[in-house]
Amino acid sequence: MAKVYKKTSGNESIALYLGKRDFVDHVESVDIVDGVIKVDPAELEGRKVWVYLACAFRYGSDDLDVIGLSFRKDIWVKRIQIYPVVGTRPANTPMQEALLKKCGDQGHPFTFTIDTNLPCSVGLQPAPEDAGKSCGVDYEVKAYIAKEADDPDEKISKKDTCRLIIRKIQFAPGKVGAGPKADISKNFMMSDKPVHLEASIEKELYFHGDPIPVNVKINNETTKVVKKIKITVEQTTEVLLYQSDKYSKTVLTEEFAEEIKGESTLEKTFTVIPLLSNNKEKRGLAVDGRLKDEDTNLASTTIIRPGMDKGMQGIMVSYKIKVNLLVSSGGLLGGLTASDVGVEVPLVLMSPKPADVPVE
Repeated sequence: MAKVYKKTSGNESIALYLGKRDFVDHVESVDIVDGVIKVDPAELEGRKVWVYLACAFRYGSDDLDVIGLSFRKDIWVKRIQIYPVVGTRPANTPMQEALLKKCGDQGHPFTFTIDTNLPCSVGLQPAPEDAGKSCGVDYEVKAYIAKEADDPDEKISKKDTCRLIIRKIQFAPGKVGAGPKADISKNFMMSDKPVHLEASIEKELYFHGDPIPVNVKINNETTKVVKKIKITVEQTTEVLLYQSDKYSKTVLTEEFAEEIKGESTLEKTFTVIPLLSNNKEKRGLAVDGRLKDEDTNLASTTIIRPGMDKGMQGIMVSYKIKVNLLVSSGGLLGGLTASDVGVEVPLVLMSPKPADVPVE
C-alpha cells in the first residue's frame, strides 16, 4: 500500500485503519469498505468497541450543533461489534492482511458492503465567508467505545471515538452514446419567414475539464441580423431530503460575435469548457465530494438506474447546454434582444475511469 489512513481516539484505546478512502460504484456493485480497528482492552472498563459506516445528508455547520440543533440526517447506517469478537467473520481481504501487519495482535478486521442504490459523495459549495462544513452527502467510518451499539440514552465521549470520511465515487461508463440534438424555427413579427437554429454535441457524455464542441447551424430566412451567439452551460441541483428544492446555476457563459445577415446561413463549431475553477465563489454550486482541502470538480451528473429510489439520492445533479441567438431588427435604430431564438441540449459530465479500476 502506498498510504495508510489512520485515526486514533483521544484516549488512545482504539485506532481506525483504512488503506484507501475512495470507493467506486461500478453500477452493479460497490467496492467493499475493508479496514482494521486496533483495540487496547485495558481502558474499556467492560464496554464494547463498535464500528459503523453511515451515509448521511448534512445541511448545516458543526457549530450549530452546540445549541442542540441536529443538522445531519442519516440515509443509511450499518454497525458491527468489533470487540469482544462475536460470531464468525468473512475471510480477510489482501488490504486487511496488510493493515493487520501494522496493528499486530490487537487488530480486528471489519468489512462493509455499500448498497448500490445509495448516492455518491457530493457537496454544495459554501460561500467564501461561510464557516464550518458545507452541505452535502458524505460517508463516515466511525469506531467508538460504548456499552450498546445505539442507545440514545448513552452519551459517548469524543475521546472514545475516531472517524474517517470516505467517498463513494462513480466513473463514466465505457460505452458512450451519440450526442443529443435540438432545433427550433422562430417567426418574428412583420416577417413571414423564420430563423432556424440547430445545436448538437457529438456524444452524450464528456469528462470534467475536457473541451466540449457545440455544433451550431443557423438558417436566417428573415431580414433581421443575428449579431451574436451565446452559449451557456447550466447546472441544475435538486435537493431531495430536507425540503423540495430545485435550482439552476450558470457555470459557463460565452458570447461569440458571429454576424449572420438576412437570408444567409452559418454552420460552425464552438468549443466550451465548464470548470469549477471559474466558479469558486458561487454558493450552493454542487461539487464532487472532497476530502479535507483537496481540489475537486463540478459535481458529476447523477445517474439514476431503473428501480432506484430518487428520494435516497439526497442531491441530484444534471447539466444542459443552452444556445441563444441575439437578434437585431435591422437598421441603425434596430434593437438588440437576447434569447430571441434558443435551444437547449442535455449534457452528462463525469470523471474518466482510471486505468487501475477494473471494468465491470
